[in-house]
Amino acid sequence: MSYCKQEGKDRIIFVTKEDHDTPSNAELVADDPDDPYEEHGLILPNGEINWNCPCLGGMASGPCGQQFKDAFSCFHYSKEEVKGSDCVENFRSMQECMQKYPELYPQEDDNESTPSSGADASPSESTPAEAPPSPTPDSATDSADKATTNDQAAS
Repeated sequence: MSYCKQEGKDRIIFVTKEDHDTPSNAELVADDPDDPYEEHGLILPNGEINWNCPCLGGMASGPCGQQFKDAFSCFHYSKEEVKGSDCVENFRSMQECMQKYPELYPQEDDNESTPSSGADASPSESTPAEAPPSPTPDSATDSADKATTNDQAAS
């Protein structure tokens, strides 16, 4: 016997083996070739913004979706010499909203716990103590020759 139960925002559906054995009667909807949002990218043919574009990464929805839309629209339609310079307040509003939800909109600085380059570290921390140069085959031979000469001179 299949049944459903609601737990908070989730709906849990329990089904039996018999339910799975029965073919589905769901009808699939064919793609609409005239769908204005299908495969047009960020900007639609009419020049409007396609808020459903996957390239926006879901930024147009969520708790700061409206602020994102306002800022992005302002920038897109900006006629200023420095494009978007008239949108500072919109972007500030979006940033303030995103700072209220750090788990949804992490800042890039939060992802780096330690500096990745040695530029910030002191030289003693970033490089090991300098060791004397390793002898080359020629210098090892020269040293052996000098030792032999010193031994002969001492005798």
